[in-house]
Amino acid sequence: MFFVDTIEVPGLGNRSYLAGGERTAVAVDPPRDVDQVIAAAARRGVRISHVVETHVHNDYVTGGLELARITGAAYLVPAGARVCFDRVPVGDGDRVEIDAADGLALRAVATPGHTPHHTSYVLEENGTAIAVFTGGSLLIGTVGRPDLVEPRLTEQLARAQHASAHRLAAELPDETAVLPTHGFGSFCSSAQADGSATTIGKEKASNEALTRDVDTFVADLLAGLDDVPAYYTHMGPANAAGPAPVDLTPPAVADAGEIAARLAAGEWVVDLRNRVAFAAGHLAGSFNFEAEGQLATYLAWLIPWGKPVTLLAESPEQLAAAQRELVRVGIDRPAAAAMGGPADWVRAGESPASFRRAMFADLAGCPRDGVVVLDVRRASERTHGFVEGSVHIPIHTLHRRLDEVPEGEVWVHCAGGMRAAIAASLLDAAGRDVVAVDDSFEAAEKAGLALRSP
Repeated sequence: MFFVDTIEVPGLGNRSYLAGGERTAVAVDPPRDVDQVIAAAARRGVRISHVVETHVHNDYVTGGLELARITGAAYLVPAGARVCFDRVPVGDGDRVEIDAADGLALRAVATPGHTPHHTSYVLEENGTAIAVFTGGSLLIGTVGRPDLVEPRLTEQLARAQHASAHRLAAELPDETAVLPTHGFGSFCSSAQADGSATTIGKEKASNEALTRDVDTFVADLLAGLDDVPAYYTHMGPANAAGPAPVDLTPPAVADAGEIAARLAAGEWVVDLRNRVAFAAGHLAGSFNFEAEGQLATYLAWLIPWGKPVTLLAESPEQLAAAQRELVRVGIDRPAAAAMGGPADWVRAGESPASFRRAMFADLAGCPRDGVVVLDVRRASERTHGFVEGSVHIPIHTLHRRLDEVPEGEVWVHCAGGMRAAIAASLLDAAGRDVVAVDDSFEAAEKAGLALRSP
């Protein structure tokens, strides 16, 4: 008997896994907040005997080193990865027993491409492959992007991705479950595909790496690569050095005076409430990153690395969830925090700020004189159409380019509303008259707005 439990990390678009038998188990690519992995093992009544990494991650801080320390598990890391801590180096073909009584073993398969040292792990039951943990190699319908290590290696790694995918497809039975770490919204994926479960057989029929010749695949892959979140630069070095244990205790509580002082000092004050509540009333100068959205991805992408951040939350639960999200990307300790609402965060005699929200139909119906339409989607999204006359500044560059936004009332939009809310808060904090378009971009043409293509 065996089990495979999936540990979702939806904010980053990743998955980790716990797999094993009746007594022992292996954790694959664990997130930094390892308590949830330990809890999963406790529910199963198993001991974590091994922790494995498919690669040195570029999109999050791993919990592998800490999980191995806490549990006493062997920590397996690809031999080619340059790291600064003790680990068990893994090479192609290496095999370790996970639960001998249940006939479970893990076999390493070199699958370079996402990184030069990338390694997949085949879970075998009595010598038969039942699942393969593919990390950033073979994903659902696609592969992990090859451009996160070194620009000069990108094409070489793209070709390696194609070869690695074909190796897995050739060596494993069609019914083998494919269990990737990336590909569920992660920017480590070279494309986004539908579905949450797959097998080697399904990927043979649909995965672009397995249905196209290598030259076509590489050309299309390189042409489709999207922007890389800025914080990725810091993830690889943190993982190679060996991440420190996390501290999820509540941060110090700040009153209205301290919050104002932190704003005046140029620190970031982040309001975690939903965008509707933020637009209706907020502390002037604060930025809105919804706790329920892709908080870690976008806050880590935009904030100058290392700048102190104060979190404003509706409740202790919302604050705790946000802290958990942020430690996964190396934002370890908020400088301070406060709970409640705008009335609790403004000083005596001050009033909350606000701005308008609207739909694309409202934009279509308003006079355009003195109106700036700001599109904060990524360049790849804009290629499928944009509002005629709109200004394009991707959200992840806006905080550095606010002076490029033309004078006038700014109607800011994205594809669905979340990024527009972030942008609107940045503009509002800069003193601009802003309207957040909280609508699906699909509604723009239906509203009568003229769209153009590049």
